[in-house]
Amino acid sequence: MKKFAAVIGYGGMGSWHVQHLQNSDTWQLAGVYDIDPARMELAKSRGIPTYRTEQELLEDPQVEEVTIAIPNDQHLPVVLRCLKAHKHVICEKPVALSVSDLEQMIACAKENGVLFTVHQNRRFDVDFLAMKQLCQGGEIGAPIRIESRIHGSRGIPSDWRGLRQYGGGMLYDWGVHLIDQILCLFPQKLTEVDCLFDHITNKEVDDGFRLQLCFEGGVEAFVEVGTYNFLPMPRFYLLCEKGTARLEDWQQKTKVALCTHWHESEVLPVQTAAGLTKTMAPRDSVTLRCYEVERLHSDVHDFYRNVCRAIDGTETQWITYPQMRKVMRTMELALESAEKGQVLPFTMEEKK
Repeated sequence: MKKFAAVIGYGGMGSWHVQHLQNSDTWQLAGVYDIDPARMELAKSRGIPTYRTEQELLEDPQVEEVTIAIPNDQHLPVVLRCLKAHKHVICEKPVALSVSDLEQMIACAKENGVLFTVHQNRRFDVDFLAMKQLCQGGEIGAPIRIESRIHGSRGIPSDWRGLRQYGGGMLYDWGVHLIDQILCLFPQKLTEVDCLFDHITNKEVDDGFRLQLCFEGGVEAFVEVGTYNFLPMPRFYLLCEKGTARLEDWQQKTKVALCTHWHESEVLPVQTAAGLTKTMAPRDSVTLRCYEVERLHSDVHDFYRNVCRAIDGTETQWITYPQMRKVMRTMELALESAEKGQVLPFTMEEKK
């Protein structure tokens, strides 16, 4: 039997959640609530049930879970009210604006015996899954460095995401996704955080950033989000001990170059504009095998299925509290690093 879920916030992501709940094999949409009357009228025009107030939604006994898709600065009070009403909660990312806010949410969920999680939907992107397969499969050896980029050319959105008071900025908007992906790829201890902000189209919040993460054992991750890039760089670039992988964008297959033999019998120099070089001469097919990796299958509904089964106790919650804390702490340190212009050691209190 399907469980009933309601959505608070009927903007871009709220409507996305509504659409998926309407097509879910584990959930049924009970209704939506938004503080904006225009958004409520839009929902009604689409035949979607609505609640007159947030309290009416929370008092609906059939609603087991509430999905929260509202501006970032409002997550804490709304999440706490839902948890205290004994509703399971899925909160849009970033789950909070600080680790201390997140700890309040976790404590409230535990106190009321309900499930609480964050919607990290980018774990289901096929480009990320391709990198995960290569990092964990060992096909091209152990990872040395990964570069993860999202480039656009329209600046930061002109809504609340461009305002500091609402928790705006690209670190909170896209950075939270890319950081979560990197921490999924590399579970080892994070040691250093170094971040620089861009303010090309917006002086109040970052409209782009460059983030360097260093891990125990020497693995490095470079994460970049740009909103003023008219020629985007590859979505992923992965350097491993036995080869390299590159993925241009979401729509393409991953290109892999596997070094089959390190030593070459003879290297012929190549002519550059101003001289010769052997060091940078391309390898031949004898020592390098190039191929493409087929795009993987992914189903975002698996996230909702997991939440349903975790509530029933038949599966473990995929997005755990320690993972949520580590992402949030990394973002805190990235903000601090950008403000101070310093490389910061990663520190975090260990909790269950």
